[in-house]
Amino acid sequence: MLVHCINEVIEILSTYHNTVLLRETVDGLITNPQGTYVDVTFGGGGHSKEILSRLGENGRLFAFDQDPDALQNAEVLQHDSRFVLIDQNFRFIKRFLRVYGVTKVDGILGDFGVSSYQFDTPSRGFSTRFEAYLDMRMDTRKKGSATALLADYSESQLADIFFKYGELRLGYKIARAIVSFRSEQPIETTTQLKDIISPFVPAKKTNKVLAQLFQAIRIEVNEELDVLRDFLLQTPEILNVQGRLSLISYHSLEDRLVKRFMRDGQFEGQPPKDIFGNVTLPFERVGKLIVPSSAEVQENPRSRSAKLRVASRTEYPFLYQK
Repeated sequence: MLVHCINEVIEILSTYHNTVLLRETVDGLITNPQGTYVDVTFGGGGHSKEILSRLGENGRLFAFDQDPDALQNAEVLQHDSRFVLIDQNFRFIKRFLRVYGVTKVDGILGDFGVSSYQFDTPSRGFSTRFEAYLDMRMDTRKKGSATALLADYSESQLADIFFKYGELRLGYKIARAIVSFRSEQPIETTTQLKDIISPFVPAKKTNKVLAQLFQAIRIEVNEELDVLRDFLLQTPEILNVQGRLSLISYHSLEDRLVKRFMRDGQFEGQPPKDIFGNVTLPFERVGKLIVPSSAEVQENPRSRSAKLRVASRTEYPFLYQK
């Protein structure tokens, strides 16, 4: 009966976001149907629904989402006593799980990036396809929209984020053009950004450069990489031994952090060693990198850049072997 009720909400949830690598992500996550799990990117609820369909009566699922629009999707799952939605950024995962008396879980799922709903809603300002106000906040209740960033950042600050987060070789030119443009009028729309870069970007490369530019601004507005680092650093403490991390990334900056942390337990440098010189790591890789099938990409083109990595919490000491 419970599974039947959950399946009834598929159509409602799928209108918000096309869930990527649904089966593969949950396959890598659940090791104990009676365990406690966390979906840190609830979004349209696709992954959460699938997790709940596989949990037993004593299983529990906590989900996080900071987007007020996404929170409405949780209403169709609130009938399930095993499910709790936490209206917070997942960088605070440990703090808010403790509010519910939870210190250890059996698996954590993350599907990072921007949802289909956020991309397809013009007023959110995430997409280059629409004439829209430049917002780009995942949590629309917080201060600091993309428009504010473009108004307040210095030329060097803008150039830095365009290079770091958008990998734009033209970062300094774009930053200079933005500062020049805003001296005459505020930059508030997606069309204005297109007009700013058009003099020095070939028409055939405009869409690619805009995508990189929007990515850089969005990452800075939402502190996405800082959030991801904060989150990952908490996972070894939260996960039970043999608990799983099942994480989907969509661009190289995210995936690099996930890959290195799963491999080395840190983001740079050599893995730490114990007093005997053995390398001890909090995670052990489970399987190989998983990417969407050609059939999934054809059905949902936005899935094409997705990369799924799964890791299992180790019991110290774990000897690192190449």
